[in-house]
Amino acid sequence: MNTFFKQGGNPPAATIRLHPHDNVVVARRDIPEDTWVETEDITSRTNVPAGYKLATRRIHQGEPVLKYSVTIGFAASDIEAGDLVHSHNVAFEEFDRDYRHAEDFVPVTPLPADQVATFEGFVRDNGQVGTRNYIAILSTVNCSATVVRKVADWFTEERMVDYPNVDGVVAFPHSLGCGMEMSGEPMALLQRTMAGYARHANFAAVLVVGLGCERNQLDGLMEEQGLNAGRRLKTFTMQAMGGTAKTIAACIDAVRELLPEANDVRRQPVSAAHLTVGLQCGGSDGFSSITANPALGRAVDLLARHGGTAILSETPEIYGVEHTLTRRAASREVGEKLIERVLWWKNDYSVGRDVQINGKVSPGNQVGGLANIFEKSLGSSMKGGTGPLMDVYRYAEPVTAKGLVFMDTPGYDPVSITGQIAGGANLIAFTTGRGSMFGAKPAPSIKLATNTPMYERLSDDMDFNCGALLDGDCDMEEMAQRIFELMLATASGQRSRSEALGLGDNEFVPWHIGIMS
Repeated sequence: MNTFFKQGGNPPAATIRLHPHDNVVVARRDIPEDTWVETEDITSRTNVPAGYKLATRRIHQGEPVLKYSVTIGFAASDIEAGDLVHSHNVAFEEFDRDYRHAEDFVPVTPLPADQVATFEGFVRDNGQVGTRNYIAILSTVNCSATVVRKVADWFTEERMVDYPNVDGVVAFPHSLGCGMEMSGEPMALLQRTMAGYARHANFAAVLVVGLGCERNQLDGLMEEQGLNAGRRLKTFTMQAMGGTAKTIAACIDAVRELLPEANDVRRQPVSAAHLTVGLQCGGSDGFSSITANPALGRAVDLLARHGGTAILSETPEIYGVEHTLTRRAASREVGEKLIERVLWWKNDYSVGRDVQINGKVSPGNQVGGLANIFEKSLGSSMKGGTGPLMDVYRYAEPVTAKGLVFMDTPGYDPVSITGQIAGGANLIAFTTGRGSMFGAKPAPSIKLATNTPMYERLSDDMDFNCGALLDGDCDMEEMAQRIFELMLATASGQRSRSEALGLGDNEFVPWHIGIMS
């Protein structure tokens, strides 16, 4: 386990042993065939790329393959010591998990009030705290997508020069709102996603634009979600306004009236308890479970002690290790809520489909060294740290609990993050090993690289290099503290790489789970 830490001037070992019981180790760097691996006293029988697994003893056919002493699959045939261990010789098979709901629950020990960290945030009239200060233009239906985009596009950098405290006017079009079920979970999911954005603390004001004849009726949305039009929330219906051009003009006038007041808002010191971080990983590799994900998890443990909230998501990417979360649940009820969501995915939503939860990971994940979804889930779940699981939410439900919570979302990053932001996330922490290019509005996204070569190759997109752990330049506690400090700095206004690149205008993607007609 000391392979994570500073090496005292000695070159880091060629492999990383994650647990004494493991029958595989991970190659820290490329290991050519016929290389003696001193720390394990074995000789490689094949080339083993960096991030891939190497068998440390004979693994008999049908025997579990263990990483972090967790089953990530079963030997498809006899695997000899020194063999490359990957999808070609690891079989994906279901196995029983012992949920032991809440048996390992340990409450978070909060820090004394005078030790709680602060950041510079935007305090809204209702007590919410934002990390950014945007004006939003939401569409109820794809038919009003052009209107909201043209309104946002009108507010160019030149026209916004007199409003330096406003981060921008941003449009949120989508492809739904009509041709779908008028009632039930698909419509409820879309409406609570929109309502979550309409209430989001990172908006100084919100305009909602509908067509007039769509299934997602503007009046119905407002009533169903308890939204009230007023100074910060204004509504427009294209058919009642006189069409596209008149609606665009009216919305532009409304935004121009809102800008001076939005610009008057100033950042002020607030407790880190007002920080809600959506946790994501994309383009994962064999180092994700060794560097960025556990380091982010330690930072989440710190955030929880400071009173903040972290939202772990991507249900298909905890599958196979969900029992490690139910054991830490605050109650049996919380643990059972998580399992209910997992079983819905397995028994209802994805039956017979060639999707990730049923075994295979994406081509990029496989090239990065991950054999199957069990191995990916092992790393993905580590973003949640080691603390208690306080609650479980459906997609886009408002998150009210403090500490670590879980939200049911797909693994597809734009859809998952849209749900987290709707739930209240005002910052996104995104780990990546292959190099995901992602940004979100209105919540800034910080990207944490798992390895130094990728970080250096994609330095314009990456915010932080967790590969320093592999290089022996720091230990896990130092890394976690740096990530926590980066969260606070970004929440205070420091621009993320994705913000500097202008990303985030196309990443509002509500989850579509229903039938189109």
